[in-house]
Amino acid sequence: MDHKQLAAFPEGFLWGAASAAYQVEGAFDADGKGPSIWDVFAHIPGKTYKGSNGDIAADHYHRFEEDVALMAELGLSAYRFSVAWSRILPDGRGEVNEAGLAFYDRLIDALKAANIEPVLTLYHWDLPQALMEAYGGWESREVIADFDRYARILFERFGDRVKYWCTLNEMSVDFQRAYLLGMHPPGVSSPERFYQAVHIAHLANATAIRSFRELVPNGLIGPVFPYFPGYPASSRPEDVLACEDAEEFLQHWWLDPYVFGRYPKAALKWLEEEGLAPDIRPGDAEIMAWSRPDFLGVNYYFSFCYEANGRDGVTQAAFNTTGVRGTTPSAGVPGLYRTSPNPFVATTNWDWTIDPVGLRIVLRKLNSRYGLPMLITENGLGEFDKIAEDGAIHDPYRIDYLARHIEQCQLAITDGVDLLGYCAWSFTDVLSWLNGYQKRYGFVYIDRDETDTRDLRRVRKDSFSWYRQVIATNGADLGDATAAS
Repeated sequence: MDHKQLAAFPEGFLWGAASAAYQVEGAFDADGKGPSIWDVFAHIPGKTYKGSNGDIAADHYHRFEEDVALMAELGLSAYRFSVAWSRILPDGRGEVNEAGLAFYDRLIDALKAANIEPVLTLYHWDLPQALMEAYGGWESREVIADFDRYARILFERFGDRVKYWCTLNEMSVDFQRAYLLGMHPPGVSSPERFYQAVHIAHLANATAIRSFRELVPNGLIGPVFPYFPGYPASSRPEDVLACEDAEEFLQHWWLDPYVFGRYPKAALKWLEEEGLAPDIRPGDAEIMAWSRPDFLGVNYYFSFCYEANGRDGVTQAAFNTTGVRGTTPSAGVPGLYRTSPNPFVATTNWDWTIDPVGLRIVLRKLNSRYGLPMLITENGLGEFDKIAEDGAIHDPYRIDYLARHIEQCQLAITDGVDLLGYCAWSFTDVLSWLNGYQKRYGFVYIDRDETDTRDLRRVRKDSFSWYRQVIATNGADLGDATAAS
């Protein structure tokens, strides 16, 4: 669609930035916090880049007041963060750690005092280690009740001050890496365990949403899903069908249960034939029916191309964690699809396509299929940011990336998409899971690397000033970044 005139960003649009507890807080054992699976996994030799971990991270736990002051200076109207489950319940269940709740009280109160809307994520990959040891974490139905109790504790404590809530963050990415690629805890490769964990996570999500309806009747809640739009590698019907298969398994398999409370039929039938379907018990359908959210959290970074993949074709493969461009192999599922290069878009040093139009495609697809408001909960560019000789961090590549994606948000709004806000990833630089501290996303530079925490000094990047202007003009002034692209 080529519109004659673009709609303005609506009044009250949330201009935000995001983070996650393990990636930014540090204080891994402070004030009664128990270990998470990442506190343990990241210390296993060879699992992360240069042995990096979140023990200290950006030390947001001790420096949140400084960080919130920077957020206020930036002009944020929203800040998305996650709560560390094991900071609230050190063993994942049992006794509540009041000191953990008090930390988030202070953070939320500081945000509210700065007129910044807290967007609270219940779970961003850091399961309490005790639950992994007790029953295998997400592979056991016991986690449903434990997650619900944890969620209810947060709803009761923070529901009077937090309007926007996210349940589970990017479980499709986490579980793929955890149960297929063996790169996240528990570090196994088992499609059977993968699909069973997926199903249990859907039941846990639905159960928590039902509790939310009871305890926070005036709030809004939704899952966060990473949507990677797919294009056929060619107009060959076999490639078009492969792209449809990828959409069914990589998008609909997650979003249909989140919104409709049921799995897509074609994907479920294929899994039954392959002996991979999860154990769906009597009563599960009723539980999943509780799951319809108020909005969808959308994480968008890049798109894929797909082509046909025979029964003897390529399988899942490890991804680029080094920042060496061109090292990501083709990956797929035999009998369904495989990835293929897209010659029409550029890529980052981590081989992620830079495809702003893909964001508009995602928002329109979600709008048409699910008819729910959306909140962009993550969108950003990871790069090798460096302090220049003048002491500044010049990141025009990030400004260009973000400007072109925000431009597509405005086009999607003009298309009729109900978009609540945009949260860039990330506010400060964070630990990038398997990539260490070399892959930087933030508006604020954290002076540290994998082996030396230095002074953790906060330095505003050029993108900080740019985003402040975007926010001040409610998206009307994107600078000259898009004109040059």
